[in-house]
Amino acid sequence: MSGRPLPFIGSKDDWDGGSVTDSAVCVLAHNAGAWTLDGTNTWLLHVPGTSKCIVIDPGPNEKSHFKAIIAAAALRDCEVGAVILTHGHSDHSAGAKGLAELTKTTVRSVDPQFRLGDEGLTTGDVIVVGETEMHVVATPGHSADSMSFFLPHDKSLLTGDTVLGRGTAVITVPDGDLGAYFTSLEQLKELVAKYEISWLLPGHGPALTGPTDILDAYVDHRLARLEEVREVVKNGAKSSTDVLDLVYADTPEKLKNAARQSVKAQLSYLKHLGEFTTDEDLTSPLAQTLDVKD
Repeated sequence: MSGRPLPFIGSKDDWDGGSVTDSAVCVLAHNAGAWTLDGTNTWLLHVPGTSKCIVIDPGPNEKSHFKAIIAAAALRDCEVGAVILTHGHSDHSAGAKGLAELTKTTVRSVDPQFRLGDEGLTTGDVIVVGETEMHVVATPGHSADSMSFFLPHDKSLLTGDTVLGRGTAVITVPDGDLGAYFTSLEQLKELVAKYEISWLLPGHGPALTGPTDILDAYVDHRLARLEEVREVVKNGAKSSTDVLDLVYADTPEKLKNAARQSVKAQLSYLKHLGEFTTDEDLTSPLAQTLDVKD
């Protein structure tokens, strides 16, 4: 088996951020790389005509990026009223406390280590800043602390790294979980259908229309990959290296470490189902974090 090329899901358009909906503008961080695609999307959410906005994922701890975020808020005649994280990976969270201190506001996140203030994030929370309302939905899988945010007045859904603007998300063992990821994708599909959501606003890459088709493609890809892994295991693959060499043979070298993490997540899933046994430690993290520059 030579391996299946990585599928292309999402948009092939160039992406520099900017206004997407009446209430959502992206300030693109200058941290493009293999893990971050075009860079981290810092989303500024704001009902036009109101005085406060929400900043999602401030990205890197860089003064130039803070300046761009504050300038984008000023263009909309508003101030930063809250900083909120989709998850704790450093390409999303490194600048959170710095921006919050600069704008005299708080940081809310699932993981207490990233918070500034007393409030965390729990699924079902409804966050209101000014007149901007945002509903919190736990979507673990990419990481244990991954959250998505639904803007009912805008019919848009911020997905962090659960769904990207192009390509597919990485399941990052040890805190990522494939079973949880499948559940999260199904949950997002139900949310899209129930509220007729029009836009997906990802953590990296272009904003996307057609959310149902995108989410269906994500599920289909994950199931196809899992079936390929299941097949090579049945045919004798004994380790994550065996599976990586067989199933991900055509994956670009710079993405192989990410692919290895996905292999471990899939083998852990099959092990949980009783379809794979091994003495290999499938929970070991990468020696280098996933969210570094290429």
